[in-house]
Amino acid sequence: MYKICLVEDEKDLSNIVKLYLEKAGYEVVTFDEGRKALEYIDQKVDLWILDIMLKDDISGYDIIKAIREKNNDVPVIFTSARDQDLDKILGLELGSDDYITKPYSSKELVLRVNNVIKRVYKNSNNNYIIYDEYRVDKDKRIAYLNDKEIKLTTLEFDLLLLFLTNKDKGFSREEILNLVWGDDYFGSDRVVDDLVRRLRKKMPKLNLSAIYGFGYRLS
Repeated sequence: MYKICLVEDEKDLSNIVKLYLEKAGYEVVTFDEGRKALEYIDQKVDLWILDIMLKDDISGYDIIKAIREKNNDVPVIFTSARDQDLDKILGLELGSDDYITKPYSSKELVLRVNNVIKRVYKNSNNNYIIYDEYRVDKDKRIAYLNDKEIKLTTLEFDLLLLFLTNKDKGFSREEILNLVWGDDYFGSDRVVDDLVRRLRKKMPKLNLSAIYGFGYRLS
């Protein structure tokens, strides 16, 4: 599970963002003061979310400078109530990966986090796949929505994994039969439609679309 450090001095906002990130499958550590965050930078963290303007005399800029002295690779997302090009440029120059302006929706922030995590850790051996609000454990072969397990059959999980690991790629029904059932399966390819229907019913947030006369694609 990826660990995220959220540095935000607005308590209500911090609590809401923490809740949304945890529902998306992340471990979240929060700080309401820059000094407390600085004391934590030696710990293993997979992503930092830094508010630029904090109540104490330590700013988000100070924190990212300290982080970059220790680690050039860990991704950082800046948040700020100010929407000024100078802030964004300075944040990027200091090594931030994204910038989001307040007020923002927690859902939007989660999507930004998902995108950064996927980009930075795409070649890692992490056993989880994050899709929307779903978290899929490849080793345990379990899918979760908001930390609640989704009961999937072996074939349903195999189909899910096929699509998640080949996002935006179209598969014909014959290809799905070979990859999920095996090339020794003999029968109608309509079993693919039935399996897709069952998976959609259990995981309605999957953007799983039919390709007319061909097969299916997850986007």
